[in-house]
Order: sequence, then C-alpha cells, then structure tokens
Amino acid sequence: MSVVNIPTVSKASFAEPAAVPASTRLPTAVSFQGVTRDFGNKQVLKGIDLNIPAGQFLAVIGKSGCGKSTLLRLLAGLDKPSSGSVTVKSQDGSARTRIMFQEPRLLPWASVAKNVGVGLTGISKGAEARERSLSILRDVGLDDRADEWPSVLSGGQRQRVALARALVARPQVLALDEPLGALDALTRIEMQRLLEEIWQQQKFTAVLVTHDVTEAVALADRIIVIDAGRIALDIEVSFARPRRHGAPELAALEGKILSALFK
Repeated sequence: MSVVNIPTVSKASFAEPAAVPASTRLPTAVSFQGVTRDFGNKQVLKGIDLNIPAGQFLAVIGKSGCGKSTLLRLLAGLDKPSSGSVTVKSQDGSARTRIMFQEPRLLPWASVAKNVGVGLTGISKGAEARERSLSILRDVGLDDRADEWPSVLSGGQRQRVALARALVARPQVLALDEPLGALDALTRIEMQRLLEEIWQQQKFTAVLVTHDVTEAVALADRIIVIDAGRIALDIEVSFARPRRHGAPELAALEGKILSALFK
C-alpha cells in the first residue's frame, strides 16, 4: 500500500524496524476498497484502501475524530460504508467477526460463565456452551470465578470476561475498540500480555483501535495512522516478541509515530 507523504517524517525514516513483510504472502482476511463514510455533510472516511492479511495484528492510531472508530465499526458490520466495500474473507466458511469495546458491557444479572456464553448465541447452548465458556475462562485465568456475579470482579477481571466472551466462538477477526483504555497502567500491561498470548494461540486477525502509541508498538505487527479520514502512514513492526516496555528501539519508533501524528 502506498504511503501518503508526511512533511516532517519521511517514509524512509521508518525503514529500519521493518523487513520485507512475510504477511504479504498470507491470504487476505479483511479488505477495504475505496471506502468512504459520510455523516450528513461531513465525510469521515475518504477513500480507504486497506488489505489485512489473515492472522495479522493491526493497530489503528489517530487523533479523536479522525475516523478510526468508524473504520472499526465498518469492519465489525455495525455500520455500512457510504461508498466502496468492506469484505471479511472466510477461511473456513464462517467469516465470523467479534468486537470488544472499552466498557465490558456485561449483564449484571448473569453469572460470569453465562456472560461468556452470550458469545455463543445461535452457535451452541446447554452443556456444550457451558464447557466452551469454562474453557475460554481458563485461558483468561478466571475459570474459578465462573459462577460469580460481574459486580464482585475488578475492572481488569471484567475486561477479561469481555475478552472471553468475544473469543469463545473462535472468531476469525477480532475488532478491539480501545478495550484497555479505562484500566490502570499495570493492569493494562497485564491485559496487553494476555491479549498477545491468546492471539498467538488462536491465530485470529486482530484490529486494535487505540490512542496509546506505546500499546500499539508493543502489540502490533503493523500500524496505520489515520489523519483526516485517510491513511497517512502504514508501517510494519518486526521487533521480536515478547516486547519489553521501555526498550530503546520501541521508544524510537513511538517517537516517529508521534511526530507523524503531531506534524
């Protein structure tokens, strides 16, 4: 994908952390072709062309109002483009997409396990749904809280339940709308590590919208910056995992992305 020139940051200055991406040889999971989205007289997205390979962890960064959350809603099927097309390409016939929001949005009258089971609506029920819910709760470290109420959980634990609910149906694509934004710093790092671990295990395609450049660099294979409804920057992040917060090479990349955001 071509990169729009940014006056204060050249395309070449982003070359050192990225090799020729192996992801270009992978099948496409999501494709945006000429996508625009208008709200009244305001055009929020302006001709987005974006192909996301299967299994890639993509982070989408931009200032408030730039169109990044609109892009995510289009991906998740919660909205439709004004023009162009958004295609989620199935690898197994399901083309299943799930979204995780900043707020856990748990049902207060349902147990933790039953909240997770909501993600299986129309897929499985009864004993099978219970077992699948317990299995994903084990993955997020909350199987011992399965029969408790959401109200007794901490904020981080509630977000783990929300993550389990999003993943219990084994989606091919997981859309993440700033899901860690309301957590304290240490809990946020723990959740980042958990999300990365489960992504590596399940191999779904992840698309994370975030304001947090540090989070994007820590988690993503690829980062795009959206500015005024267009993709202003598109770079691969090829640092080895797990990535250490505060590492000099990560901090350098963060600085370059911030320079692009505040040009």
